[in-house]
Amino acid sequence: MHKELSIDHALRATWQAVAKMYNEQASKYDSTMAMAFVLLNIDKENGTPSTSLGPQMGMEPTSLSRILKSMEEKGAIYREKNPDDGRGVLIKLTEFGLQKRKISREHVIQFNNTILENIPEEKINHFFEVTQTINTLINNKKIFNKKTSR
Repeated sequence: MHKELSIDHALRATWQAVAKMYNEQASKYDSTMAMAFVLLNIDKENGTPSTSLGPQMGMEPTSLSRILKSMEEKGAIYREKNPDDGRGVLIKLTEFGLQKRKISREHVIQFNNTILENIPEEKINHFFEVTQTINTLINNKKIFNKKTSR
């Protein structure tokens, strides 16, 4: 099979192009795509427990810790004791963080709107059906649990 015809190659190459595009935009604001992703996943009114951010974003704790530390140093977030769980910490946005979040949100909306303007709704619906099916097959372990013949 030619790599250009494999589904995983198309997914990976497209995601790498999207990530590069977002990182180029984020760098204009002294940020990264990962930081923008974190900003968009923090509840802007109540904050978000630090323990739920990683799983919510599919990010490893070590990577998330580094990003949060950097964001705290830049003044985008702060940590506060969780009043509902004395052991837990809430990640909250500063005014600066809220501004950065707004910029990130605007870029995500612009990306989505541009895609929607250039691809018919029916194809977009098929795209989401395909990605949902791929995720279901992966989550139900239907890809590599099949017996393969040699």
